[in-house]
Amino acid sequence: MRIVFLLFGGLSYAIFFATFLALIAFVGGLPFLSRTVDAGGAVVPPVVAVVVDLALVLLFAVQHSVMARPKFKAAWTRIVPQPIERSVYVLAASLALIVLMVLWRPIPAVVWSVGNPLGAGILWALFACGWLIVLVSTFLISHFELFGLAQVWNNLRGRAVASAVFRQPFFYKLVRHPLYSGFFLAFWATPLMTAGHLLLAIAMSVFMIVAIRFEERDLVGVFGQDYVSYRETTGMLVPRLRRRG
Repeated sequence: MRIVFLLFGGLSYAIFFATFLALIAFVGGLPFLSRTVDAGGAVVPPVVAVVVDLALVLLFAVQHSVMARPKFKAAWTRIVPQPIERSVYVLAASLALIVLMVLWRPIPAVVWSVGNPLGAGILWALFACGWLIVLVSTFLISHFELFGLAQVWNNLRGRAVASAVFRQPFFYKLVRHPLYSGFFLAFWATPLMTAGHLLLAIAMSVFMIVAIRFEERDLVGVFGQDYVSYRETTGMLVPRLRRRG
């Protein structure tokens, strides 16, 4: 059974990584996908598109937030074996994103367009930087544990799961949620902002702000005063300017 869990964890991770790359192309309107935030989906009246697109973001938001809560995990692991709980979560999140990308309805009206090559280049650089920050941030907090591989590997080796340790590596010394900071850059930095892209950026931004509130409540429950002190001295998404003594 441990081998089966390892294979399932590996498959879930592979689907996640492919979905992550597809999401970059989807948001950036890159030619690697036939469907992007601005093209490929059926053209419907704007009101219908808004309703459909918001429902898709809500589906992802509910899955992402509810399945991450400790109370849900405690009940869920009565059904799903503990070693693959995280892999199931990662797979569900990937499927929710795939559904969003497949069913997304573009709204092509242009909100802004940057034609200047220098300006467009800066925005593309910020877009790439955002995704890089996201990826690097996952490795800073144990990439393979975050996406379920460490759990199935430890289960195969018969090792116990290590207790959570409060750390502040690299980006985390500057902001509490660099992963979300990266996503903000990735969703908002674009030389061509359509109404559909703007809707995605706003909806995902609202979701991330709400998700942070729930996540920080859980982190205080795990790390106690250490996290409370960290929250008081470190900015949430951008570095906090400190006054000189």
